[in-house]
Amino acid sequence: MTIVLRRNHSLYFFFNYLTLIHNLYHYMIFNRLLLLSFSFFLSSHNTQLNNDGIKKWISLFNGKNLDNWQVKIAGYLPGENYGHTFRVEDGILSVRYNQYDSFSNKFGALYYKKKFSNYRLKVEYRFVGETTPGAPSWGFRDGGIQYHCQPASSMDLTQSFPVCLEYNLHGGNGKDERPVGEICASGTYVEINGKRNQSYCTPASVKKTFHGDQWVLAEIEIRDGKIKHFVNGEEILQFANPRYDPNHPVAKNFIINGNDFVKEGYISLQSNSHPIDFRKIEILEY
Repeated sequence: MTIVLRRNHSLYFFFNYLTLIHNLYHYMIFNRLLLLSFSFFLSSHNTQLNNDGIKKWISLFNGKNLDNWQVKIAGYLPGENYGHTFRVEDGILSVRYNQYDSFSNKFGALYYKKKFSNYRLKVEYRFVGETTPGAPSWGFRDGGIQYHCQPASSMDLTQSFPVCLEYNLHGGNGKDERPVGEICASGTYVEINGKRNQSYCTPASVKKTFHGDQWVLAEIEIRDGKIKHFVNGEEILQFANPRYDPNHPVAKNFIINGNDFVKEGYISLQSNSHPIDFRKIEILEY
C-alpha cells in the first residue's frame, strides 16, 4: 500500500511538472507574439526609436525630391508649383523665382504632409541671390518657418498666408541689424511675458543678425503650449498659450465649442520673394 501511494505521489508531481513546462512554453510564445505585435504597431505609426527605446530625430526632407510635401501659392490650387518655385537641386531644397515675370503677391509655402503638436524642429537655411522684381518692400532676405498651420487644403484660393505661428527669417544686408527669430502671429495671438502680443510680429528678446550667404540653424520647441525660438543653439525668444483670433475671418472657423487654443498643425516653409535654401529639416517629437 505504501509503495502504491508513493507511486501516485510521484506521478502527481510529474504531471504537475509537465503542466508547468507546458504553461511556461505558451507564456513565452505569447510574450514573443506580443512583442512582435508591438513592434509592428510602432513601425506602422512611423515612430522611430534608437537602440535604447528613445525617440530620435526624423528627417522631413529626403534630399532628393518633394515627396511628403505640398505646395500652396496664392492664386493657385494646392499642389500647383507655379514657376517651379520649390525645387530640389544637389541635395538642397531651394526656393527660386527665375520663372516669375513679377512676384505680384504670389506668396506661397511648402507644407509637410503630417500635423504635429509637441516637438523640437531644426531647420538649416541660408539666403542667396537677389530679391525678385515686384516683391513687397519688406521682401529683402525675408522668409519664414510656419508652424501650427491650418491645412493647405482649407486655404482660400487667393489667401496669402495661412492661419499659423511663424518663426520669421531675416538676413542682414551687410551693415544694418535685421534680427532673426521674431514671432509673427497670423490669425492667432500669444502671451509674451504674460501679456498678449500687441503687433503682428514681435522681435526676439535676444537680437542676432546674420549677413551674407552663411548657413544658419533655426529651432522651434513646443511643449504643451510653451514655445521657444532658438538660433544656432541659443534661445532668443519664449512665449506661451497660442490662441485663434476670434476676429480673424479665417481663424474664427477653427474655434470649436469655445475652445480657441492652438495645439497642433502643419509645418511649412515660406516663399516670400527672396531666394532661400534649406538643407536640413529634422523633427524630434515629444
